[in-house]
Amino acid sequence: MDSSKKLNKETIYSSVINEIFKKHYASGLEEFYFTRLELEEIGTKLGLEAKNLGDVIYAYRFRRALPQEIRDTEPEGLQWIIELSGRAIYKFRLGKINRIIPSASLTQIKIPDSTPEIISRYSSGDEQALLTKIRYNRLIDIFLGITAYSLQNHLRTAVKGIGQIEIDEIYVGINSHGSQFIIPVQAKSGNDQIGIVQTKQDIAYCDKKFPNLICRTISAQFMNNNLIAMFELTLEDGEVRVVQEKHYKLVPADQVSEADLQKYKNY
Repeated sequence: MDSSKKLNKETIYSSVINEIFKKHYASGLEEFYFTRLELEEIGTKLGLEAKNLGDVIYAYRFRRALPQEIRDTEPEGLQWIIELSGRAIYKFRLGKINRIIPSASLTQIKIPDSTPEIISRYSSGDEQALLTKIRYNRLIDIFLGITAYSLQNHLRTAVKGIGQIEIDEIYVGINSHGSQFIIPVQAKSGNDQIGIVQTKQDIAYCDKKFPNLICRTISAQFMNNNLIAMFELTLEDGEVRVVQEKHYKLVPADQVSEADLQKYKNY
């Protein structure tokens, strides 16, 4: 993409979300609502194409930091989060955590790469590639210690009180005691960061749709093409917490040494 066009797009996105924020924000507010209609009106005024309206919200919910003007209003220790709050209704809310970032200090666990070579050759390195590697290498099973099966990917549905949501992939699983699980998975690549908003939506959907199954929420992120950070997340006191985090490095089988195997005995 031409750099001037990219800059123009980023400037417009920033202007749209700033206008929405300034329209409703007042000092001391911890949350406020806005509608898609307002977004359309401001976007039209600023020259934003209609097809990009939804991407403005998606970008600031999942991909990029909010503009500095908005972040300057955040009290210490809190961040603004954009949430769905019904059909075509959104909410700015102050929350304690907005992004979950892989730890740089965790050990890398080597896993023999079971991805077919033809898949690896044509893989694009995006979220779909990440989901594919997770599936072929049974990383959900390895990470959670259960047997899991992919039920559906790119599930689009609506949750009462939240609105339209999308889950990257959803698994069902079972353990040795017969307990059954529902496992929503969100995948991130590149500069995208794991956000708590999508995690909350995934949990809300699973609690509503599968009340008799145990929900274990997974987020995964490419740290590079063959190093995958995996998180199990949960809700605690209304905030998303990390239950566990592991980093798996997919390697040819002959690169898992005897020293590696001895080391893993102590994990």
